[in-house]
Amino acid sequence: MEQMLDQAAAAASQLEAALDQYEQAQEAVRQLSAYYGSEDWKKDYADDEAGLLPSDLKRGVLSEDAAWNVLADCRQLNIRMLEMVAKILQQT
Repeated sequence: MEQMLDQAAAAASQLEAALDQYEQAQEAVRQLSAYYGSEDWKKDYADDEAGLLPSDLKRGVLSEDAAWNVLADCRQLNIRMLEMVAKILQQT
């Protein structure tokens, strides 16, 4: 039982830290979601295609897959958290 206590305590501590970080990132997720596919994104993408952006500029946000994947991952995590909470509440 002592090992179970240790495991539960470690998991709770790690989850709390991860949730704090994820919560702090929600504004960035919101801004990325608003930017992705917007007129600003389309202009930035066109400028990049035309070679108007500096060659050393990090441009992962302009690759459609990178932004889509991050936003999809966040949606899936949100669903997973809701499902976990529902399951936990049913057990209590």
